[in-house]
Amino acid sequence: MERSLSMELVRVTEAAALQSAKWVGKGLKNEADDAATTAMRTVFDTIPMDGVVVIGEGEMDEAPMLYIGEELGTKEGPAIDIAVDPLEGTTLVAEGSWNAMTVLAVGDRGTLLHAPDMYMEKIAVGPECKGVVDITKSVSENLHAVAKAKNKDISEVTATLLNRERHQGIIKEIRETGARIKLIEHGDVAGAINTAFDFTGVDILFGSGGAPEGVIAAVGIKALGGDFQGILLPEDAEQEERCRKMGIEPNTVLQLDDMVKGDDAIFAASAVTDGELMKGVQFKGGFATTHSLVMRAKSGTVRFVQGRHSLEKKPGLTINDSDTI
Repeated sequence: MERSLSMELVRVTEAAALQSAKWVGKGLKNEADDAATTAMRTVFDTIPMDGVVVIGEGEMDEAPMLYIGEELGTKEGPAIDIAVDPLEGTTLVAEGSWNAMTVLAVGDRGTLLHAPDMYMEKIAVGPECKGVVDITKSVSENLHAVAKAKNKDISEVTATLLNRERHQGIIKEIRETGARIKLIEHGDVAGAINTAFDFTGVDILFGSGGAPEGVIAAVGIKALGGDFQGILLPEDAEQEERCRKMGIEPNTVLQLDDMVKGDDAIFAASAVTDGELMKGVQFKGGFATTHSLVMRAKSGTVRFVQGRHSLEKKPGLTINDSDTI
């Protein structure tokens, strides 16, 4: 893939963040998601690429755009797989809470796992802990391995996971080790990526969440040199059959390279609301400011991008509900 594609993809996440940001705190999560999806779809089609959505808003009959199998781009340029979460944290935007962002990942055609819409057990760590964690081992064993790798006392290690009833056993085991916990209300892509940045205060991600989001996070972790492992968790016979059709037996451990083959992959995200990693969209005096992150696995380059957008020169980019993109 061309290096210049990285900044083109930032334009996509910026547009989605700008459009969904006008819905922050208004209690309308579906409207926020629609705004992000429409903006993302519009900008995608200006990019010189031959893209196909492999992880999106649903199957063709379930989503009006960014559905699985949809073709994006000008059809000139590299053939790529696209995984999108136009708005990770729709409820976070509706409530005006932390850590909502627009996010996508791309890879050469055939390199991204076409993860089905089901739960995935996950474990993620940053580069200091690559190779020292094992999703099949206990929470306690992995926490102590992280503490050793990062030269920390166990009481200084912070684990993050979604705040869900199904995670009460993990939470109990973390507390019994003496480690700290940072619970996430929604959106575990950000939680996984945070493990690779010391300033977020997060060392390891545990727990189950959406499998599609797991693949997106895996691209980011690969670019950061960290480690990500997952196990698909089918809940019925139909979901088990979907796994087998993909060539994956249920309860098989998926390593990072199983989810993201090769190293020519790019992760991009823009914050909608403030989070540990980035500041959210801010509107002031006819301008909007965005903060984005883009990472390329092939080079290991990580860029934080701040954008200043003129509301006057971008018709439809306004916080007034009556205007559209």
